[in-house]
Amino acid sequence: MKKIAFTASIIGMAIITGCQNTASENDLFEESGNTVNVNDRNELYNEDGMKKGEKNTTSNFGYVRHEKSGLARDIDYNKVPGIDHEQLANVISDLVIQLPGIEDAATLVTDEEVLIAYEAEKNRDRFETADMVKKAAVSAIPRYYHVYVSDQPGMIKQIEGYSGLDANSRDIDEIINSTIKEMLKSPQGRKLNTGENPNGEGYGETNEELDQDMKDKYQETRYK
Repeated sequence: MKKIAFTASIIGMAIITGCQNTASENDLFEESGNTVNVNDRNELYNEDGMKKGEKNTTSNFGYVRHEKSGLARDIDYNKVPGIDHEQLANVISDLVIQLPGIEDAATLVTDEEVLIAYEAEKNRDRFETADMVKKAAVSAIPRYYHVYVSDQPGMIKQIEGYSGLDANSRDIDEIINSTIKEMLKSPQGRKLNTGENPNGEGYGETNEELDQDMKDKYQETRYK
């Protein structure tokens, strides 16, 4: 009887330990089943930098680890993380309006373009202001995005009119490309690097070829 009781005790302890390990694993691999999160993550581009009621954690590093294992059997690899276009537009406009000399700013974010219309103080250098606005946007967006800026009067109202559209709207590509051509009549600032033009387009990309006639007027004269 003593042997039976001892054996039952050992089995009971093993079951409890196994349950604790399982619970710990579930806590570690929450949500997707294969993501290790060191800290609870805020939403992408959370303008407040923290959730309500939480202490300030903006100084913390962000770390996420993905590991292929038996726990990751039900992952949908066709599911691509999305970007909240309106929230991203809000962040960009907020960054731009805080720049020196900027009095008004509006941002339209599509699937791959950022269009920024702004009003600046009249005594500001247009080229330097455009460069400053463009770089503020680049600092907040995924690297594959192209950025176009304009200080033309009426451009804020124009892109505001597109706020209710989406990628499935009729003739949307033609509308956006036509607007980009108009925006390129304004200075765009310096090229981002040796492989990309001022709008973040790699040399030879479709948009870069489409709009070269506009860029020649502004990038190869005073705005070098």
